[in-house]
Amino acid sequence: MATASSLLSEEKFLCSVCLDVFTEPVSTPCGHNFCRPCIHKCWDSSDVCQCPLCNRTFSPRPELHVNTFVSELAAEFKTHVQVKASTPEPQLPETEDVLCDFCSEIKEKAVKSCLMCLMSFCKVHLEPHQRVAILKSHTLSNPVKNLDDRMCKMHNKITELYCRTDQVCVCLLCTKTDHKGHNVVSLEEEYEAVMAKKDETIANIQKMIQSRSEKIVEIETSVDVGQKEAEKEKDASVQVFTDLILSIQRSQAELVKAIEERYRATKLKAEGFLTELKTEISELESRRNQLEQLSQSEDHLHFVQSFQTLCSPVNKDWSNTGVHSDLCFETLRGAVTRLKERVDEMMEELPEIRMKRMREHAVDLTFDPDTAYCSLVISQDGKQVIYGDIDQEVPNNPKRFETCSNVLAKEGFTTGKFYYEVQVTGKIEWIIGVVRESVDRTGNTPVSVHNGYWTLGLDEGIYEAYSKQIVKLTLTEELQKVGVFVDYDKGSVSFYNADSKSHIYSHTGYKFTEKLYPYFALQGNSAPFIITPVPQTH
Repeated sequence: MATASSLLSEEKFLCSVCLDVFTEPVSTPCGHNFCRPCIHKCWDSSDVCQCPLCNRTFSPRPELHVNTFVSELAAEFKTHVQVKASTPEPQLPETEDVLCDFCSEIKEKAVKSCLMCLMSFCKVHLEPHQRVAILKSHTLSNPVKNLDDRMCKMHNKITELYCRTDQVCVCLLCTKTDHKGHNVVSLEEEYEAVMAKKDETIANIQKMIQSRSEKIVEIETSVDVGQKEAEKEKDASVQVFTDLILSIQRSQAELVKAIEERYRATKLKAEGFLTELKTEISELESRRNQLEQLSQSEDHLHFVQSFQTLCSPVNKDWSNTGVHSDLCFETLRGAVTRLKERVDEMMEELPEIRMKRMREHAVDLTFDPDTAYCSLVISQDGKQVIYGDIDQEVPNNPKRFETCSNVLAKEGFTTGKFYYEVQVTGKIEWIIGVVRESVDRTGNTPVSVHNGYWTLGLDEGIYEAYSKQIVKLTLTEELQKVGVFVDYDKGSVSFYNADSKSHIYSHTGYKFTEKLYPYFALQGNSAPFIITPVPQTH
C-alpha cells in the first residue's frame, strides 16, 4: 500500500502559474487545476479564456468553484511539508539541496556533478554525458555544491590533485609551479588513504571522548569532595578562632581584674601609711605646741623635766618607706603582641588574604609624560604607554629619560604602604618596580639596587630580579599582570602574580630616604604597558 509521503509528491500540488502549492484550487472544464487568484488574473488580462496548460478555449467564461478535494489534499500536503521541515533527516555533506543547473522551471534534484563542466545534472539532463563520446570522458561525482570552489584560483583549472606536503587541493599546473617537487597524489588516492584511516581516527576520537568524560566525572567528584572539605575546614577554623577569641576575652577579663586588685592592695597599703603619718604629725604638732608653752614658763625645774619627755625621738623611720605601684605587665603584653604578629604572619601565608590586605593600599597611578623617553606614546587617560616607531619632538625636561625607553608615574611616595598592578601581556622584554627620585636619567645606568632601582623584569624569555646581582627566577606560569607592593617604612618592595596571587620576589632590608616613584621600562615590541584598576576588597 502506498504511503502518505509517496502519494503527496510536490509536483501534484503545484500551480503551473505561480509554481507554488495551491491556494483555493479550482478546476477548469478541461480538468486542470490552478489557484483561483492565478487563473482569474490570467483571464482578466486576456480577451480569451484559455487553459494555460492545454490551451483549450472556453466561451463564455466558465464560473469556477473551489475543488474541495484538491483543497483538502493541498492542505494535508502543506502540513506534511511543515512537519518534515521541523524534523529534517540527516543528509550527507555537499549533497543537501543540490539542484540541477539545466532545469529551467521546476528544479529537479541533481544526481551527478561534472567536474569538467562544473555543473550538476538531474537524471534527464545527465543523459548526454552517458551518450555523447566527448562528454563520456568527463569526470562525474556525486552531487556537489559550490563547484566553483573546486577551481584553482590561480590557473582556473579543476583541482583534481592533492598536495600532501602543503595539505591542499591543487591543479595539474600547480605541480609545475608553487608545488613543484612536492608529494602530490590524485584526489582519489588521498581519499582512499584518508578513508583507510577513518576507523582508527573514529576509535581515537572515541577514546578522547571517553577520557574527557572520565575527566569530567573526576573533576566533578573533586569539586564535590572539595566542597565537603571546605565546609569541614571552615567549621573547624571558625571553632578554633571562636575558642581563641573566648580565651583572649577571658584572659583580658582576668588581666583587668588582676590589675584592679593589685591597685586596690597598693591603695589600701598607702592609706595605712597615710593614716599613720598623719597620726605622727598630730603628735609632733602637739609636742611643738607644748614646748612653745613651756618656753613661756618661769618654772625652770618643770621645763627641764618636761623637755626631756617632749624631745624623746620618734622611733619610726620613714626614709625607706614608700608605695610602689607594681602594675607593670610588659611581659604579658609583649607576649600578646607577639601572638598577634604571629597570627598575622600565618594569615598572610594564604595568598588570597595577603593579596586582599595589600590591595587595601592600592593607589591610582598615571604615566608621567614629562619623564617619558621620546619614542614612548602615552594614552590620553595616562593609563597606557606603548613603544612608538619613531622619536617624537618633546620639550626638554630635566625629569625626562634621555637614553632609555623608561617612564615614571606622576605619583611619588615618601612613607607608608602602596600597591599597584600592571598588565604586561604580550610583551617580550620589560622591567617594572620603583626607583628613587634622584635616579640618573641622562646615561645608560645599570638597573640595580645600588643605583636606586628596586625592580623585576623579563629578558629574552627569562624572568629576573635586579638586586645587587641579577637573580634569575623560575616561574611555573607566564606573567600576564604583575602586582607591586611597597612598604616604605620597612624598606621592602615585593612583586606578585596578580592573577594567581602568588609571590614572585621581594627586595627587603633597605632604608629608603628619598621619594619613590613607580618605574616602567619598555624594551621594544608593540604591546603596551597598562596600569589596570585594582579589584576592590571586601
